[in-house]
Amino acid sequence: MTDPDLPLLEQRLGRMHAHLRLGVERDHEAQVFGYGRNYFHFENLRPFAFFVEYTLKLSGMYWRGKRNAARVQVRTNTVRSVDLPAEFDGFTILQLADLHGDMNAIAMARVAELLGDLDFDLCVLTGDYRGATHGPHDAAVRSVATLLPKINSPVFGILGNHDTVRMVPALEDLGIRMLMNESETIERNGAAIYIVGVDDPHFYRTDNIEQAAAGVPHDSFSILLAHTPEIYRRAAHAEFNLMLAGHTHGGQICLPGGIPILLDSSLPRRFGAGAWKHHGMDGYTSVGAGTSIVPVRFNCPPEITLHRLERTS
Repeated sequence: MTDPDLPLLEQRLGRMHAHLRLGVERDHEAQVFGYGRNYFHFENLRPFAFFVEYTLKLSGMYWRGKRNAARVQVRTNTVRSVDLPAEFDGFTILQLADLHGDMNAIAMARVAELLGDLDFDLCVLTGDYRGATHGPHDAAVRSVATLLPKINSPVFGILGNHDTVRMVPALEDLGIRMLMNESETIERNGAAIYIVGVDDPHFYRTDNIEQAAAGVPHDSFSILLAHTPEIYRRAAHAEFNLMLAGHTHGGQICLPGGIPILLDSSLPRRFGAGAWKHHGMDGYTSVGAGTSIVPVRFNCPPEITLHRLERTS
């Protein structure tokens, strides 16, 4: 049987990428063991979510965690680079990560409220718009749509491990430029920087840095958008100046001091949240605005992030 979404996706992504992503989704999207970068995928195991929620309710902690999850805050991160064109000194990028909007309505309302008071030049969405990893996605797209009237700048997006490639046309119909192993040039007063985005590197592993960055001059200032920081080594060797990622939720349920119990990622813990560096590349892992599996947070406040670029001599 012919997939009704295939012709449109072939036209947008090319035959190879469309068939690859749809095929992997059909074979693996609900898989609990194996595939992806981790062997065990908690987000695909519904009994695990029920167990965590029930345990928290028995302990009396559930409602506190739910209130924590609604307290989205604005964090700022300064990136200094000698490679940044002088024309982009002070350029500010808003990052919205891991919205999971269809299961985090209160948090999304808080994000919309915060957006009305922020100044930025560009907005990037680093994946995971849907709460589940498979099934309907219309509600997730609608949740993103509610935020866009508050954003008065170009918007770029990528897909995460919770997202189906079938969302791409709907998200682009909203005015979001989805980067599916692609790049875009941002120009200001004759100077340029480059935004590069890859498809999900965590579960579907359909990222292709080489293809995405093919049109980026080697001496330019370039920013990589990837759903997860797990490809930090490849990104640094590809000579990106900055990598923006999410996926980890900073652990979401953390011990006092923000120590994560799980990051659901194959990487050193220092890459799990906030700013970091690797081989001269700056990186930032957002803890995200939404929640995954259960709608609670402990010792890990949700965030939206303003990245300010500064040129150094």
